Amino acid sequence: MSAEFGDRGLQGKLSRWLRGRRPQQTADDGGREALLLAAASAGLPLAPAAHPAPGYRCSCDRVGCPTPAQHPVSFAWQTQSTTDRAQIERWARNQPQANFITATGMVHDVLDVPLEAGREALGRLLDAGVEVGPVAESDNGRLLFFTLTRGTPEDEDEWWPCELDCHPETMDEHPGLRWHCRGSYVLVPPARLSGDDQSVRWVRGTEHPLPDPLSLLEVLTDSCARHAGQESDHAHTAWPSRR
Repeated sequence: MSAEFGDRGLQGKLSRWLRGRRPQQTADDGGREALLLAAASAGLPLAPAAHPAPGYRCSCDRVGCPTPAQHPVSFAWQTQSTTDRAQIERWARNQPQANFITATGMVHDVLDVPLEAGREALGRLLDAGVEVGPVAESDNGRLLFFTLTRGTPEDEDEWWPCELDCHPETMDEHPGLRWHCRGSYVLVPPARLSGDDQSVRWVRGTEHPLPDPLSLLEVLTDSCARHAGQESDHAHTAWPSRR
């Protein structure tokens, strides 16, 4: 019996050693890695982003960063973005504080609207039985509707670049509906913003299929116009039906 007990003791020590050798992952990260992998499995290409630093600052070394904790780490984020599971696992484990962005206009677009208008629109869409895809809520006062892209690399003569609407670093100048497509990105949940307990989180997860953006656009623009005190017909003119 003593030999058997000794074997068990050795096995216990070996198990503890192996646990110590494993990369620390999702036990205490709030499910961050699992959510990132689920987003990638749904086709959202990801890349590492900055994270909050003490004093409402950004982890990047840019003085007066205009979008603290909301921008990619690398200037090559468009080519770096990937859905590869192994790569995302490496990033998540080696950069435990990093936020992640998803590059739009390759697989998906994002219709980004003011929070209250977005909540109203979401309720109207669901009540009407419209298939709404993933939706994220940001504590900076925005609701993000994830959709299929209207312009793909195979449609180079037709895609609508995000710069014709706005650029991620000039978002404050565009308070209404923003259409993130080619050349843009958004933070993908879970993400932390600069500020006390500020975050970006899923309202509807990536298990919901991506819809055509045009199926949401009329209700979104109407809700944005109503909350801005404008006529919805005026808002419709800003968006092409085909790109």
